[in-house]
Amino acid sequence: MHTPQKTTALSILGALGIVYGDIGTSPLYALRECFHAAHGIALNMDNILGLLSLIFWALTLIISIEYVSFVMRLDNNGEGGILALTALALRRVANKQRRKYVMFIGMMGAALFYSDGMITPAISVLSAVEGLKIVNPILAEYTIPITLSILFALFLVQKRGTAKVGALFGPIMLVWFTTLGITGIFSIVQHPIVLMAVNPMYAVQFFVQNQWLAVITLGSVVLVVTGGEALYADMGHFGKQPIRIAWFSIVFPGLILNYFGQGALLISNPAAIENPFFLLVPQYAVIPMVVLATLATVIASQAVISGVFSLTRQAVQLDYCPRLTIDHTSEETEGQIYVPWINWMLFISIVVLVLVFHSSSNLAAAYGIAVTGTMVITSTLAFIALYKFWGWGIWVGGFVATLFISIDINFFVANLLKVPQGGWLPLLIGALLFILMYSWRTGRENLAIRMRHESFPLDLFLASLNLSSSDAIVRVSGTAIFMTSNTEETPSALLHNLKHNKVLHERIVFMTILTQDIPHVKTADRLKVETLENNVYRMIAHYGFRETPDVPEVLKLALPFGLDFNMMETTFFLSRETLTLRSKQAHHQSTWKDVLFINMLRNARSATDFFRIPGNRVIELGRQIDL
Repeated sequence: MHTPQKTTALSILGALGIVYGDIGTSPLYALRECFHAAHGIALNMDNILGLLSLIFWALTLIISIEYVSFVMRLDNNGEGGILALTALALRRVANKQRRKYVMFIGMMGAALFYSDGMITPAISVLSAVEGLKIVNPILAEYTIPITLSILFALFLVQKRGTAKVGALFGPIMLVWFTTLGITGIFSIVQHPIVLMAVNPMYAVQFFVQNQWLAVITLGSVVLVVTGGEALYADMGHFGKQPIRIAWFSIVFPGLILNYFGQGALLISNPAAIENPFFLLVPQYAVIPMVVLATLATVIASQAVISGVFSLTRQAVQLDYCPRLTIDHTSEETEGQIYVPWINWMLFISIVVLVLVFHSSSNLAAAYGIAVTGTMVITSTLAFIALYKFWGWGIWVGGFVATLFISIDINFFVANLLKVPQGGWLPLLIGALLFILMYSWRTGRENLAIRMRHESFPLDLFLASLNLSSSDAIVRVSGTAIFMTSNTEETPSALLHNLKHNKVLHERIVFMTILTQDIPHVKTADRLKVETLENNVYRMIAHYGFRETPDVPEVLKLALPFGLDFNMMETTFFLSRETLTLRSKQAHHQSTWKDVLFINMLRNARSATDFFRIPGNRVIELGRQIDL
């Protein structure tokens, strides 16, 4: 059972620094992109009020109501995020085919989240550094080098952990949102008519007057809610209440005041559309504002990077992804992790994006699809959870979900119109990542089926020990621990060891590590031990999808069960499978999924490292399996 976290000023400040970095930096470019020349929207009073009304109601309906009020109630033992929500939905779906559909949806959402993780740092830091052009147009040519330097430094420090730097995130973001509000207020005072935009009829009038152009512009309006999924994904770090308080008391007011302030500026000076965010401040304050904006975008990027690391660990634990090296950068904070391979692949991808797209405006077209796609998938999974988990019933759950999905789909469709301008990018990235996850998942399932067909039932093996004469199988001193994923079958490593060495250890332990569909498992529920016969034991260790398995820890927990392990007398036996395609399929019937899976398995992190097994106590026995 999840223990609710206390709501304190520090937890609210922490939520401000980690959760709201992405959505908090959207004012840098969102309103500017709504009036992008390609949309053809005239820069006049009616359109400014119409767009401000759309922005206000997008933030209200999608963030305040959909995410804060409803989606955040769908916690998986206090945790949120696409894969946590997928696990929650799967918990009540019994039909095998429907479970597969739910997993597909979850994998698509995770793939789009990775796309978001690539685009967010690029567009955020670019948009902040572009403020230098307001100071001096000559500085424009340094935008790309400065952006890449900042991003390189950001990814370089990931391996050292961000716990100490993270302590500054909250105060900096508090200053940021306060600045957003204050600069907005000074402008609103000049043209208070912009406050009329809270009336939804201005949004309706915007669509009536602009028709098809309004639909196209909707694809840019969605930029104001980018980062909304972070509210749900980071729920486990701070709890629901601090996130909600930070939103309604600081973030939402700051964002609305700034957007409305930019709108007021455009009424008095339409030429400010070049960069209304930085032109909102006096000339002498532009450089400090660029510095503050850069810090805010770095924080936003850091939050997304940490989110990608966390999602990767969940994907590995839930078997959507091969085992990867995951380093813990803090002994005190469980969530502080570093995934080297993901870190540098993410950095390379972001560098390519910056070099190819050159500006935040060019990237804006690509950004919306990743965000809106994730929103649609989140709403779909939420419907399954509302219907199945809460038992709301098909009509109530269907009504709520249909309301939210219809809003999300409208934004998604509007962004599909931008596919030729760059919207193809997140779709391509998402498709490639989905293929990788789908190939790994189906490959693991096929491998498990194949291994079951070639396995020997454990009960028959135990019976054979009773029937064997004392000199048929020699028992040597010490303990042998056989790692196995199937609790009902005899580990292949044991059979190979018995076949080749003709001996069994005095004490035999079959150890299975299982990942639950909950984020954390209580220490009291971590280990289950079953005594079989002939000094043979079965140990099953349970971990949550946000935890990292640790075999030495499991062995310490076995002491209350009467099992004491001396590492110098304990040997771990692991099976290493070499996969090949069946000869009859090698040329004609093999699938690209098999080839992809085999290559991913070959490059996956070894079980010895992943489960933290002492390397000098491990014996690996290989076998060849035809898929």
